[in-house]
Amino acid sequence: MIPIVTDIAFILLGLAATMVVVRIIRGPTLADRILGLDMLSLLGIGAIGAFALRTGLYLYLDLAIALALVAFVATIAFARYLISRGRHP
Repeated sequence: MIPIVTDIAFILLGLAATMVVVRIIRGPTLADRILGLDMLSLLGIGAIGAFALRTGLYLYLDLAIALALVAFVATIAFARYLISRGRHP
């Protein structure tokens, strides 16, 4: 049962990642691109979680937590950049 569920999860995560990459490329504003990159990192976390479930090696969840922390810090840094860019034209 788990291999079937993880196969479906990988397919859906791949489709979502494809749509996010299109949004990153076509994004009319920098904020859209930043949100797309954040979403892409969340999809990566989901893929790592599905892989950990499929293999039974839950050590990969530590990698997912580390990626989540790095993605959070990167999103905050991009947000601060956008705010500072808006104040000084």
